[in-house]
Amino acid sequence: MAIQREPGQKGINWSNIAVGAIMNMLQVTTLGQPLEVLKTQMAANRSQTMLQATKAVWARGGIAGMYQGLIPWAWIEASTKGGVLLFTASEIETAGVGMGVSPATAGLLGGMAGGVAQAYATMGFTTCMKTVEITRHKEAAVGVERSTFQVFMDIYRREGIKGINKGVNAVAVRQCTNWGSRMGFARLAETSIRNVRGKGEKDSLGAMDKILASSIGGALATWNQPIEVVRVEMQSMAKATANANRPAKLTILNTLGFIYKENGIKGLYRGVTPRIGLGIWQTICMVSFADYVKAWGKKLTELTGLKRVSQGSQQRCLAF
Repeated sequence: MAIQREPGQKGINWSNIAVGAIMNMLQVTTLGQPLEVLKTQMAANRSQTMLQATKAVWARGGIAGMYQGLIPWAWIEASTKGGVLLFTASEIETAGVGMGVSPATAGLLGGMAGGVAQAYATMGFTTCMKTVEITRHKEAAVGVERSTFQVFMDIYRREGIKGINKGVNAVAVRQCTNWGSRMGFARLAETSIRNVRGKGEKDSLGAMDKILASSIGGALATWNQPIEVVRVEMQSMAKATANANRPAKLTILNTLGFIYKENGIKGLYRGVTPRIGLGIWQTICMVSFADYVKAWGKKLTELTGLKRVSQGSQQRCLAF
């Protein structure tokens, strides 16, 4: 993901905001949202198997149920957090490599910083609303019908901004470990593949090699699934009064303890299977594919610059 700056280029590469937004919109609109919905369903209903969770989601509207929450919240979240992530991670990764840090360490640091930045800058509100959109349907089973905005206003009147951003610290921890692990493991895998193939650090990898490296990074990054289960529990609207043992004021630690007492270690890893698929797809989009998009953008910039130089030379010749 590190950016090769143009000779003489200084300052910040703002185009990474657009690249990140576009690539994350791509991943969520294709495989990302169905896997996200399935993962959230299993994390919120820890007694369900993957087959039961799939049937439950499908019962909410078939294919439309698999894409529940896509418009507008998943699109808003994907575009904003994608831009923040890629912009922050690329700048830090580039700076790290420039100071002699290994690609794996630079990727780890860039991913961690990007994850924290996107969590606090965009995800508290959007993730809350997306989770509400997915979980509020359970209220309909007991005769409570509310729109997403009605739920939002009820939370705001009752708990204020803190209520809207409930679970944002868990989101920040998750995103920090998520993208730090994904980018760090992906860059480490790229280095290992280069070594196996006898390539140097600056030699480019083929498309399949980069996809393989991103797949390894995305899969290994799911070690933090307990944090994701805690995040879903903290933001779930349907469970607010469903369990007498559930803490009234949820924190990361007491929510972790509640889930462990209720469901054991398996409960903390509920939904890890679809999350592995999600992690692989997100990392392929935001690391491998994003690298190619940035390379194409660089070539386009070079061609545009050469065209301008050529036009300037022609004008000077004509003037002469």
